[in-house]
Amino acid sequence: MFPERFSNLPAYAFPRLRALLDHHQPGGDIVHMTIGEPKHGFPAWVSDVIAEQAAGFNSYPPNDGTPELLQNICDWLGRRYGVRPAPEQVMALNGTREGLYNAAMALCPETKNGRQPVVLTPNPFYQVYAVAAVSVGAEPVFVNATAETGFLPDYAGLSPALLDRVAIAYVCSPANPQGAVASRAYWRALIALAEKHDFRIFADECYSEIYRRDAPVGALEVAAEMGADPDRVLVFHSLSKRSNLPGLRSGFVAGGDESIRRIRQLRAYAGAPLPLPLQRAAERVWADEAHVAENRRLYAEKFDLADEILSGVPGYASPEAGFFLWLPVEDGEAAALKAWTETGVRVLPGAYLSRDTKAGNPGKGYIRVALVAPRTEVQSALISLRDCLYG
Repeated sequence: MFPERFSNLPAYAFPRLRALLDHHQPGGDIVHMTIGEPKHGFPAWVSDVIAEQAAGFNSYPPNDGTPELLQNICDWLGRRYGVRPAPEQVMALNGTREGLYNAAMALCPETKNGRQPVVLTPNPFYQVYAVAAVSVGAEPVFVNATAETGFLPDYAGLSPALLDRVAIAYVCSPANPQGAVASRAYWRALIALAEKHDFRIFADECYSEIYRRDAPVGALEVAAEMGADPDRVLVFHSLSKRSNLPGLRSGFVAGGDESIRRIRQLRAYAGAPLPLPLQRAAERVWADEAHVAENRRLYAEKFDLADEILSGVPGYASPEAGFFLWLPVEDGEAAALKAWTETGVRVLPGAYLSRDTKAGNPGKGYIRVALVAPRTEVQSALISLRDCLYG
């Protein structure tokens, strides 16, 4: 029987979308702009490395990552953020979703100050945050991230009594779906809040390498600047968006010695390490930046197109990073249905990524549009959306 505690979770977004759209005929050639699955090419040599290392499928892979992979990740963190953890402070992940979930399993206490612990999550949110909270018996608290808060959650605005129960706070920067980037001041304030109320920050930084101007600051670098407890902040990264390799399932978590030790211990019993040939490929991918710069350039072209095409849309905000548009509409479901039946462009209602709260559903008046298709397809689709929804 499905555990009772899971009964109140919001339905997953894409089954809801299929139920909304699939019994209607598309109004034109179908363009998929719903899911954040990168479509740019990945380096051709990735396939060569996997083929060369194929004999490794005959061996159990290192559970925490090969020494070479862990070292290359540490070196990348040093180049990117100026922090260079020891390999013992990093663990390779089978995609960051595994890490975002299992870190809560490994690190969330059964009680906090004698009460049920709280896990904070931005709203809209990546569903694994909420599922992780419920799985560990914590109370998920959804904090609206709206235009008024810079599209990032204002955890400091919560009551001290609630903050004293917080065990974990998830933050996604650059934010999915809004593309907002946490500033150095935002991280400093949140880390100070976590130190004061004794909770951990899980920084989901999967979109960190897709930015338009300045590289986003990282939670780990700010924590190091502040001299914060090394176990206070854990960061999660992936090759999915950075390198267009979602199927490689390669990511990592980095943090303090004790946090990583406990996550590694859980992986030893319940995890699924990355196969050895894929780890060998990931070693090289983390060491190469040329393909990342090209990937960023391709997205920048499409964001420039979006700015040009949608400049007259009331409330349009050009995102700082990531590869989504968070477009204001009167009603996200109605807009998604209209776009599908009149143009064939498939977008996601923002409410499907959000939870209803006392302050309302912060995604209800938005649609999420993924700019993952080729440039010409994106251009045509955005013109169709503009003319259909805002004409």
